[in-house]
Amino acid sequence: MKKILKRASSVCAAVVCAASLTVSGAVIVAADSEIDETVKAQLVATAEGLTEAIIPMSDEEIANYLTSDDDFTVQAMTSWNSSKDEVGEYVALGETEVEFDDDEYSVTVSVDFETYDADFVYMFSSDGVPATMSVDVQYPMSETMKRAGLNTVMGIGIVFIMLVFLSFVISLFRFIPGLVEGKKKEEPKAPAAPVPAPVAAPAAEEVVDDTELIAVIAAAIAAAEGTTTDGFVVRSIRKVNRRKW
Repeated sequence: MKKILKRASSVCAAVVCAASLTVSGAVIVAADSEIDETVKAQLVATAEGLTEAIIPMSDEEIANYLTSDDDFTVQAMTSWNSSKDEVGEYVALGETEVEFDDDEYSVTVSVDFETYDADFVYMFSSDGVPATMSVDVQYPMSETMKRAGLNTVMGIGIVFIMLVFLSFVISLFRFIPGLVEGKKKEEPKAPAAPVPAPVAAPAAEEVVDDTELIAVIAAAIAAAEGTTTDGFVVRSIRKVNRRKW
C-alpha cells in the first residue's frame, strides 16, 4: 500500500496519513448507528486518493507492484490490471459511498470511463487500514443481456456436445460381444489328449482241425493207454509251450 501511495499527490498523501492516524483513535460509530462524518470524510479521501493513484499507472509500474510483498498492493494491482483495458480512458471520479458492517468499512468509489463505468470497492478494517480492493465494471443492460445470452448458449452447447458424445459411446457397446467372441476364437486351443491305441485282443488259439493228425494222435493215446479209440474222442489239438531248461 505504501508503494501505491507514493503515486498520489503530496496533498493526498498527507490526507491518507492523517486519515489513518485519526480513524484509529476516533469514535467509529455514533449512538444512532450512523458513521461519524469526520471518519467518513477521511475514509472517502483515502479511497479516492488511492483510486487516483492507481488509475494512471503504466503496465510496467503495475508489473513491478505485482511483485510486492504487501497483499493489498498485489490484490489491487491484479484487479485493476484485469479491468483497465476493458473500461477505456479515465474521465472523472463520481460519487463515493461509505458503509459500515461487521466491524469493517466498505467504501465504493464510482469512476467514469469512456467505455464502461466502474466501481472501486475498498474494504477497510475498523481502524481505517485498507484490507482489500476490487474493480466492479458496470456493464449496461444490453451488454449484460448479451453476456447472459452467450453464457446460456455456451452452456447448452456444452450439454449438447456431451449428450452426442455419450450417445456415440453407448452405440459402441453393441460391438463389445463380437470383440469378446473374436478374442476367444483367436486364443490357441490346448492340444487334445492323445487317444490311446487300442490294445489288440489276444489272438485266438489256433485250433488244429486236421482229421488225419487227429486220428494218428488218438491211436497213439489208445496204444499208450492199452485201449481202443472208441473209449474217447479227440475234439481239438493245442500246442503246449514247454519251458526249456
